[in-house]
This record gives sequence, structure tokens and C-alpha cells, in this order.
Amino acid sequence: MDPISVALLAALAGGAGGELGRQAWAGLTTLVRRPFTRGANPSVQSPAVSSGETELVRLREAPGDIARAQALSTALAVRAAMDPEFLPSLQQWHEQAKRVRTGDGGVHNNVTGGTQHGPVLQGRDYSGLSFTTSSPPPTAPDGETRSMHG
Repeated sequence: MDPISVALLAALAGGAGGELGRQAWAGLTTLVRRPFTRGANPSVQSPAVSSGETELVRLREAPGDIARAQALSTALAVRAAMDPEFLPSLQQWHEQAKRVRTGDGGVHNNVTGGTQHGPVLQGRDYSGLSFTTSSPPPTAPDGETRSMHG
């Protein structure tokens, strides 16, 4: 399994993503608090491995702390490797959480529908901008552009 993104964990801990982000964080909290199983033979002593709960709480206390986000990502990866029941649940949570808009993602713009009349702006998170453009020239029924002056 790919490691859980440190940026995603930090963003969710900080409240990014609105209601979906809060739900994703609550889902991770519930997942991490499940009892830790250690495979088919729990009587075999394995090294002390964090359930991830301590790291989760510490990140929630300081969501901007990348070291704490990294510690949680590492704890989740180790637990997934040691706890076979945890792995599929973590993978499912991760797939859902990746869809939460946390503000750290890329931009995917598509322009479709044929000829564009006027400028097309592509980007993300515009704020406080004004754009003024002129109207496109009128189009005759035969598809030719007509001049406004004649």
C-alpha cells in the first residue's frame, strides 16, 4: 500500500475539506481506535507497534506540524503491515479521503463544446478578480460572422 500523504493528513487534521473532510478525519479516528490484531498467531510476540492513536491525537493538536503528520503516516503504514485486518479498511478509507478537496491538489480544466467565443480562463481558487471582455460578434444563421458595422 502507498503511504498516506503527509499533506492529506495535515490538511484533514486542520479541518480542510469542509464537512467531507471532517467525516474523513472522523473515519480515520474510528479506524485507528479499532483493536489492533496481530495476524493469525497473536501469542507470538511482535515488536511494539503503535496503533496510530497517539500520533493521530498529536497531529490534531498541531495540524500544521509536518513531523507529526509524517509520524502518523508512518504509524499507519507499519500498522497496515502488521495488522492484516487493518490494511483493507485503511485502503478503503484512503480511497475515499483522497477525494476530499484539501486545497493541495492539482487543477484539471477541460474546455469542450466547439469554438469558444472569447477568452477562456483556466486555473483554481480565484479570489477578488474581475474580468471584462467584449461580446463575441453576432453569428448569422449560415454560420458566418457578421460585422457590427455594416
